[in-house]
Amino acid sequence: MKNLSRFALSVLLLFAVSLAWAQPVSEYTPPAGRQVIEQVFPDATELRPVENNRAIQEIYAGGERLGYAYQSLDFVQTPAYSGKPLNAMVVLDTEGEIRAARVIHHDEPILLVGIPESKMHEFTDQYTGLKVDQRVTVGGTSTERKVAVDGLSGATVTVMVINEVIMRTAHRVGVEIGLIEGGESSRPPRAEVKRDAFQERTWQELTGDGSVRRLRLTKGQVDDSFVGTPAEGIETAAPGDRDDVLIDLYAAYLDVPTIGRNLLGESQYQWLRSELKDGEHAIAVMANGEYSFKGSGYVRGGIFDRVQIRQFGDTFNFRDLDFHRLSDVYAGGMPAFSEMAIFIVRQQYGFDPGTPWTLELTVKRQTGPLDSEFQVFPLEYQLPDPYYTRPEPVLTEEEWLETQPLWVQVWYQKQFQVIVLGLGIAVLLFILFFQDWLVQKPRMMRWIRHGFLVYTLFFIGWYALGQLSIVNVLTFANSLISGFKWETFLIDPIMFVLWAVVAGIVLLWGRAVYCGWLCPFGALQELINEIARKLKVPQYTVPFAWHERLWAIKYIILLVLFGVSLESMATAERMAEVEPFKTAITLHFDRSWPFVTYAALLLVINVFTRKVYCRYLCPLGAALALPTKLRVFDWLKRRKECGNPCRLCDKECEVQAIHPDGHINYMECHYCLDCQMTYFDDHKCPPLIVKRRGKRRGHNAPGHPEEIPVVQVN
Repeated sequence: MKNLSRFALSVLLLFAVSLAWAQPVSEYTPPAGRQVIEQVFPDATELRPVENNRAIQEIYAGGERLGYAYQSLDFVQTPAYSGKPLNAMVVLDTEGEIRAARVIHHDEPILLVGIPESKMHEFTDQYTGLKVDQRVTVGGTSTERKVAVDGLSGATVTVMVINEVIMRTAHRVGVEIGLIEGGESSRPPRAEVKRDAFQERTWQELTGDGSVRRLRLTKGQVDDSFVGTPAEGIETAAPGDRDDVLIDLYAAYLDVPTIGRNLLGESQYQWLRSELKDGEHAIAVMANGEYSFKGSGYVRGGIFDRVQIRQFGDTFNFRDLDFHRLSDVYAGGMPAFSEMAIFIVRQQYGFDPGTPWTLELTVKRQTGPLDSEFQVFPLEYQLPDPYYTRPEPVLTEEEWLETQPLWVQVWYQKQFQVIVLGLGIAVLLFILFFQDWLVQKPRMMRWIRHGFLVYTLFFIGWYALGQLSIVNVLTFANSLISGFKWETFLIDPIMFVLWAVVAGIVLLWGRAVYCGWLCPFGALQELINEIARKLKVPQYTVPFAWHERLWAIKYIILLVLFGVSLESMATAERMAEVEPFKTAITLHFDRSWPFVTYAALLLVINVFTRKVYCRYLCPLGAALALPTKLRVFDWLKRRKECGNPCRLCDKECEVQAIHPDGHINYMECHYCLDCQMTYFDDHKCPPLIVKRRGKRRGHNAPGHPEEIPVVQVN
């Protein structure tokens, strides 16, 4: 019998580990990016990178442009459930419609081994035909303002990340290549300049706080920028002149009194204010050096072709009527400039003084009678915060939510689950803190415990999908090595709350409370075993000598998984299929037969011996048991008679966490509180029985002390 049991447990372990490598072949292998393009445009003959952004490919058939393609990883790196970004190939037509969206790489554990990838492709197929400027949400109902796509059960966080990656990049690319307008609605409310505050400032103070910004170019820097172009070697500086200044350029926003009045003086500033109409803004440009920022356009009376402003991706050009001479300056310590000007940004440009803008200086080199090469050098400008205010936008709840990070959106959408989970945690804490009172009412305590296990299984497990896994532990350990990011863990609120609670519980009570109260698969096993006992199914108790040796298996599994994760997290996630959690809880047994068979086998064994998996195979339990020795309190009470001579609790402990000598092994305890109900029961606990009888008799007869009833293990 002993050899047979040992053989059965060995086969069970080997079968579980083998499942790690039994990854079913998915029905649909993700195609490479080019294959996605060919499926959409089978006549495509050429891909050309867009001139200003080589991450975007133009698709051509002969000389006809069919559309555009790009990979999302070139634009956003939003971490998914695995903590790593996924990569999607997106194909657009020339009208701004999504023709295909396909995930071509991911590290999601639920999709690596679990949900077939064909389900993920069915999800992304819903984006075909959507416009890049549409608002898309996962779940809900479609309205005039949004399109709702169906989610993917068991992978809620993953599909929300896919949705954000596809639609955010589609909108960004659509704006960049001109398929859609950026739109005023996508911009923050326009900043308002504080015109009632003035402080005297010197030139050094204005340049020091960023009110005046500088661009300094040497001849060598400009020459180097033309290397590799047809203008290379044209008009280059002599070797000894490369460090000479070509232009030393300064720019300032003049509408702010502290900047404008200090630079222009009171009278010139008031004159400028009288020249400006509502919605217009003034920029001062000053420079020294051989290169003139005014350029030939000024001489011809046309457009200033060497300077322009860029904001929100738009460019603002200046004409003669936008130019005023700047001859007198008053700021203390200001150097002399060979060239100064005031440029007016007209109201039609929708300029926002509080948003960063760029003064672009263009340097031209003539390469032929009609050909030229240009290089643009930006002077970045951001008005200091004290000089402006920005009104808070009036947003609807949905609009506000769209502006938040993805993890905030997920928490908002799962607020019901978080609230109910929080209430459940509060109930559990009440039970734990008042356990000494509750265990003195055994009948009520058993109803409370069984009710909480039902809550854990049905709500935390099957509804909220809050089954913790050793994969979470490995991900956390790897994040500490490779770089910790809160967003990686905040992306799933149920898991985050559970882990936060478990961290506190381990310090106060040890591993026991999670394994005995909050683990959905543990709850499933215990409820099944309770039903089996009600049906008088015979129970088998593992001899303690075997039992304490079999404990080691789960620690060996933990060490193997941790070691593999250091080399390959993806491989460790596959090997973590030794856990039946994904099959039994996350996927509701809707999986291929090897995984369902494994989970079912563990549950069948549990009918005859409680929680065999938890006691001997669970790497998550092993990981939580390691810090159990750091717990602050020992909440479970014992008497000196426990273990010698009394063995009652030892016999009753279903997970055999009480040693024959009477002490409780907290690393293996599941905190069912059965021993505590016995501890306080004066009709069951032998020392209390003696005490009760003594009270009833008044005292023992002389020379005949009453003996403690001895309960031995059969």
